[in-house]
Amino acid sequence: MKKRFSLGFIAFFQSLGLFLYCSLVAVIFWKGNSWFGRVPNYIGPLLFLTLFTTSALVCGFLVLGYPFLLIWERKKPIEAMKLIGFTVLWSMLFVLSILFLISRIF
Repeated sequence: MKKRFSLGFIAFFQSLGLFLYCSLVAVIFWKGNSWFGRVPNYIGPLLFLTLFTTSALVCGFLVLGYPFLLIWERKKPIEAMKLIGFTVLWSMLFVLSILFLISRIF
């Protein structure tokens, strides 16, 4: 018997994964100079663009991977669109929560 999770629950974890991944990339940007030192002129932009495109792929996979499977394997496009919408809502809630916490701290 297969356990089925709600779309809101799946969307929460997709959004949480996206938030954690973006947090990791933000830490790399924040501490990059102290970890890696100053990089030569060519290598810096090359690494940034590589990280940027890889991040776009990872974020696309996190948000659109399961909806793609819903459309491709199960033929449920409406459910897939709802999942994307719920993921966007959860992501907005994460951002607003962070902004609220920052406004209270500073």
